[in-house]
Amino acid sequence: MGEPAEAVRLSDVAITFHSADGSRYAAVAPSTLVVAEGEFVAIVGPTGCGKSTLLNVAAGLLVPSGGEVFSLGRKLAGLNRDAGYLFQQDALMPWKTARDNVAIGLEVAGVARGEALARADAMLARVGLRAFGARYPHQLSGGQRKRVALAQMLVREPKILLMDEPFGPLDAQTRLIMGELLLKLWQADRRAVMFVTHDLHEAISLADRVVIMSAGPASRIIGDYAIDIARPRDLADVSVLPRFHELHALIWGALREEVRKTYAAEEV
Repeated sequence: MGEPAEAVRLSDVAITFHSADGSRYAAVAPSTLVVAEGEFVAIVGPTGCGKSTLLNVAAGLLVPSGGEVFSLGRKLAGLNRDAGYLFQQDALMPWKTARDNVAIGLEVAGVARGEALARADAMLARVGLRAFGARYPHQLSGGQRKRVALAQMLVREPKILLMDEPFGPLDAQTRLIMGELLLKLWQADRRAVMFVTHDLHEAISLADRVVIMSAGPASRIIGDYAIDIARPRDLADVSVLPRFHELHALIWGALREEVRKTYAAEEV
């Protein structure tokens, strides 16, 4: 059996931002990252190191200053239509019900309203909100709104999932529940995932690989660790495993100095 095909390839990608006064800021130095089809890759690093910037490049929202981006083997030009993006803050329309919020992406893509609503209902059921389709965002808890946002992304059946600290605003208990839901959904169809997080515990619990980025400016990938903990995983129990603690100590050993560099720069 051959190696899995590549879902995303960032090849020597560099990102430099230009200011109106003519100054330049090198956000990301030339970096290469490959995510295979069906692979769950978590990206961690200090605040401001360019993790979300790499996601934006993979989404086609940001054109790199150098290097090339490939999606499912094709060079990316414009928005990545193969990808769905889940942001830290949900983008639910407050005047639409949960059902309509999930269906809207399908309708914009030309799916007939009846079919779009049926698919939205089915996806809401998959995320545990079968009885909440008629509610508006202000009538939902933070965790429920995040489930609607997840359904909104998944209903379009993207082959690549880009997730930017999606559970960051949630309390610890809700984050755990959302992580378990995400793994359950991912296990069912094994789409490629790029998952940005500040939480190393979350990264190890969820991912097949954890990638570390250095402190900026000119951040780069400095570590790539395989997470050899068996699946399926119970997120409530995984952190008691000896291997979890071994991996946490190993990865934190590389990440800690980069975090310290960031704090030291902020104090100057």
